[in-house]
Amino acid sequence: MDNWEWAEGFEPRFGLIGFDYKTKERAVRDSAKHAGAREVYLVSEPIAAAIGTDLPVNEPCGNMIIDIGGGTTEVAIISLSHIVEHNSIRVGGDEMDSAIINYLRKKYNLYIGEQTAEHIKIQIGSAYPLEKELSMKVKGRNLVTGFPVTVEVKSEEIRDALSETIMTIIDAVKWLLESTAPELAADIADNGIVLTGGACQTRGLDQKLRDTTDLPVNIVNNPLTSVVLGSGKILDNLNYYAPVLMKS
Repeated sequence: MDNWEWAEGFEPRFGLIGFDYKTKERAVRDSAKHAGAREVYLVSEPIAAAIGTDLPVNEPCGNMIIDIGGGTTEVAIISLSHIVEHNSIRVGGDEMDSAIINYLRKKYNLYIGEQTAEHIKIQIGSAYPLEKELSMKVKGRNLVTGFPVTVEVKSEEIRDALSETIMTIIDAVKWLLESTAPELAADIADNGIVLTGGACQTRGLDQKLRDTTDLPVNIVNNPLTSVVLGSGKILDNLNYYAPVLMKS
């Protein structure tokens, strides 16, 4: 991992970048070279995440991964070192935070910041009914009086606030499954769906997907770092992972 950590004043030998399909390859390569990298290798973000979670991306079977990040959700089916089917939507953890902010503004005339919204999402946010519902006190500013106030918010309310965003992600998954070849769909039915990315830790999201798709859904042990770990593995063994790299 020494080549991955670019210290100040250090000229890197090469660098590897997790790549979003909608980003222009040339712009990404130029940016990395301007930063000092002599060689640049591009890899799609879903493949980096899959490698970071130890999925057998080089094998001739279908593996489905959902990477729910801050700004985007990447849904991909990977086989033989390539992405066979892919869907990317600009919905993720940031959109969930915005949904909570808007909900509290409309219901309680309460204005809160993004950090408070994220804290609420982590503490009591959920995508599926909980065995024991939660609540917490939220401090913010009343939009009518302008004074600081404290409101008690329940997990059922936050689940309602997040429902539209969650359904957008689920619809993206359903669309991809419906457009998948039958052979790959059979593999996914056996192997299940892998969830990664920080926002995948929303309570009950895996259960919500199970109920919707009727497929096994598993959250990885390292959802926050799977892309970085996958990038590191590729750098450590470039020859083995050469097929997953994007061609110039």
